[in-house]
Amino acid sequence: MKQEYQDIILQECGAKALPVGDKIQTLWSGYGQIVRVHLDGCDRPSVVVKHVMFPKEAEHPGGWNTDLSHMRKVRSYQVETHWYQNYSTNDGCLMPASLAQCSYGDKQLIVLEDLDVVGFDQRRTSIRDAEMRACISWLAHFHGIFLGVVPEGLWPVGTYWYLESCPDELYDSQLKAAAGESDRILNECRFKTIIHGDAKLANFCFSESGQGVAAVDFQYVGEECCRPPGGNRGETA
Repeated sequence: MKQEYQDIILQECGAKALPVGDKIQTLWSGYGQIVRVHLDGCDRPSVVVKHVMFPKEAEHPGGWNTDLSHMRKVRSYQVETHWYQNYSTNDGCLMPASLAQCSYGDKQLIVLEDLDVVGFDQRRTSIRDAEMRACISWLAHFHGIFLGVVPEGLWPVGTYWYLESCPDELYDSQLKAAAGESDRILNECRFKTIIHGDAKLANFCFSESGQGVAAVDFQYVGEECCRPPGGNRGETA
């Protein structure tokens, strides 16, 4: 890691040294990596750093490495940075505290609280009922908090998988025929909220008991449809 990045982490965390870092994972399509950086001389033993580096030639596992796909990924990291700066909350839906963000040309750095340190050090590839309920509760609080909130600086339509974002991936002829009308109904719904955008199991961190959960990865957070409690069955949702 460049010295300028290390200096930012040291300054924001009040640390004296960064003795070692451990790679957690590579970002999707080779757009950088996530590392755990250990700290000396402060009250935080470690932080998690999302180090984004836009490649000259990206590789997508599904072969969808188009210009549209690349620009959407670039925008996704800008959205995530904006999210942590302006919307992040722990009111019933825990997420890592944002400690610092910076951009240098085609590189971005997001420094986050290490959820392992605060008790959410468990990852799951399958879950039990209690853990499923914890995830649903997290999402319910999240959607409730942001019901009716205008997603300024976020995606105008949350998630990656909607019609305008993925025209290159829509191969099934029946789905393609129905996609336009389905997209219109969703976009014109009465009730909208901000959604996580990629609420899969890999993006939830669990407490040891499994009854507490926090979420990460807010690259595709934005507005989407929602049905409030008590909504009529016939109402567009």
